[in-house]
Amino acid sequence: MRPMAQMAMVMNLDKCIGCHTCSVTCKQAWTNRSGTEYVWFNNVETRPGQGYPRQYEDQEKWKGGWTLNKRGNLALKGGGRVSKLLHIFSNPKLPSIQDYYEPWTYNYSTLTDAPAQQHIPVARPKSLITGNDMKITWSANWDDDLGGSIDHGHKDVMLKNLGDKVKFEFEQTFMFYLPRICEHCLNPSCVASCPSGAIYKRSEDGIVLVDQDRCRGWRMCVSGCPYKKIYFNHKTGKAEKCTFCFPRIEVGQPTVCAETCVGRLRYIGLMLYDADKVLEAASTEDDHDLYEAQRGVFLDPLDPHVIRESERAGIPRDWILAAQQSPIWALINTFRVALPLHPEYRTMPMVWYIPPLSPVVDIIRDTGHDAEDGRNLFAAIEALRIPVEYLAELFTAGDTAPVESVLRRLAAMRSYMREITMGRPADESLAAAVGMTGEQVQDMYRLLAIAKYDERYVIPPAHAEQAHSLEELATECSRDFDRGPGMGGSGPFGEGSGAPTPITVENFQMLRDRQTSDTASATTSTHGRVNLLNWDGHGKPAGLFPGSDVSQPDQPDQPD
Repeated sequence: MRPMAQMAMVMNLDKCIGCHTCSVTCKQAWTNRSGTEYVWFNNVETRPGQGYPRQYEDQEKWKGGWTLNKRGNLALKGGGRVSKLLHIFSNPKLPSIQDYYEPWTYNYSTLTDAPAQQHIPVARPKSLITGNDMKITWSANWDDDLGGSIDHGHKDVMLKNLGDKVKFEFEQTFMFYLPRICEHCLNPSCVASCPSGAIYKRSEDGIVLVDQDRCRGWRMCVSGCPYKKIYFNHKTGKAEKCTFCFPRIEVGQPTVCAETCVGRLRYIGLMLYDADKVLEAASTEDDHDLYEAQRGVFLDPLDPHVIRESERAGIPRDWILAAQQSPIWALINTFRVALPLHPEYRTMPMVWYIPPLSPVVDIIRDTGHDAEDGRNLFAAIEALRIPVEYLAELFTAGDTAPVESVLRRLAAMRSYMREITMGRPADESLAAAVGMTGEQVQDMYRLLAIAKYDERYVIPPAHAEQAHSLEELATECSRDFDRGPGMGGSGPFGEGSGAPTPITVENFQMLRDRQTSDTASATTSTHGRVNLLNWDGHGKPAGLFPGSDVSQPDQPDQPD
């Protein structure tokens, strides 16, 4: 046994309303820089849908992730070292900018500076890459809310194995939202694909990062990642990806996407796993067995033997305690309602999902049965508007049994808690029907429905003895607009320890100046510009008013 710690996330898709707040805040914090206009470390997809980049799940085309060779050993689907050397200067397995989208802005000065005239002036879209006029045909959320429609639904790669099971008629259409970030896998194919060794997995918490100094821009990592969550900055010539907001994690704070999530659907916690079992689990022959194989990799943090071995491996005691209190462990192994995204890629992803439970009351009522009777819920699982087969294609490599088990547990929880809410005795048979006790059902309800902040995010801070190495990592993995560490205004030691954050919204001229500059960043000065997101509300921030260069303190009231 070789215990290691891994930060992980679970998202409850029943709560996602597709507001994209997570995407916007992540964009403002991490990719508000030149060369990353098309980059979304966090994005929310409408499913069924094409995803971002378009049809990224088609691994027959993109060759991402791992596969088993003829000898039953793991091998990169995109080829080994020889293949990569042959294509190192011309990588054919890359999404084009059209698969992402060509980012654009508008020349707003056409509207604000136009003289009085008979017709309303038009601000035409301008490409952020070429600066020329362009026609908008696609973007990251172009088919938002239209994923299950006739026009867009058939473009989903996951539907090719379902045949006639899914019909996109108006009365039968379905959709749900799928937020995505980097999976920070236990067996990351992006790390194995990098010729320069720039991508690495941190030993202390499992977060996968890119060393910007070592990256040579080969972009093999983009091809190797089956989730297509690594991007190329065309201004710096470097690869970039979701960092799991490691400067925040190191001080015990959740990621920006989780902190700002309107639906409170994200859970973050620590998991202990046996590093010696990862290769064996990823090499499981049958794709349907990969879900259970990965669950077998996780270690029970309450097991005395695991605790002893973890301490011997150097895992701090408070980290072990955090693993025992982890909501991730509870959702994956205790309640067993969370599932991995595309386990068939064999990367052992560490961002898991609770599948959505479609409304079942109408389905039961239409059959003439009592829709409020919990005993009728289980019979309706196979008739849900969101087909179980589609969810299985996403989360269990096509195996419907684990998905049905999860949906039955969620349905049982709803019915069980309804009895209590209505003042009636709890029906223990509902809990027993899904292999749980009434106490477990109530614990699961608390975690999924009313869990407080410190129950959803159990994040142990980094230790003082790790400070020096963590500071170096922050510098290497800088995502700032210049060379400062951390997330814009936040450095590795919290808010305000990094460099000033550039303004979030820029006009076309500012963006054009940055794009046409000879340096990676057009300017390191924020003179004449102000970011109100960083203003504490006291005094007058510099740049807010013409001729104001310094922040003025609040003036005391003058006597009459």
